[in-house]
Amino acid sequence: MRLQNTIESFIDWTGRTVSWLTLFMVLVTAVIVLLRYGFDIGSIALQESVNYMHAMVFLIGAAYTLKYNEHVRVDIFYAEFSPRKKAWVDLLGSLFILLPVMVFIFWIGWEYVVESWQVKEGSREAGGLPGVFLIKSLILIMPVLLLLQTLAMALRSITIIRNGDQS
Repeated sequence: MRLQNTIESFIDWTGRTVSWLTLFMVLVTAVIVLLRYGFDIGSIALQESVNYMHAMVFLIGAAYTLKYNEHVRVDIFYAEFSPRKKAWVDLLGSLFILLPVMVFIFWIGWEYVVESWQVKEGSREAGGLPGVFLIKSLILIMPVLLLLQTLAMALRSITIIRNGDQS
């Protein structure tokens, strides 16, 4: 239970922290529009920064979204299940779907990210941001965060299955 709470506190912190980037995306987008249409000034770096923030929100925020059960799902039957049946579905889904998919994403993304780091990949655009290799690292961070949240979900599900809904 303590491990589950520690993991979920960390996931909660990462999600809340990265959520502030949505405000910055709006502000930077407003600046881009103002500069472009008000002063006829373009900035590739500013435009790319919005893409970087967008990637961070989605890739880092995925585990937070899972923690709060806000991912899109078809729950025709799930919504009517008892807490114990929901715990079984969550446990089995975590172990047999989420866990293998996250391991696969990490495994398949590893070489791609390492190659980017080896050349310190930067933007293909003149005037773009130099840290493409940093943003590509999120391809590995996302599955790690989701694996942590999967572990917390599995622990919570096991507790519910054993003891009933006392979580």
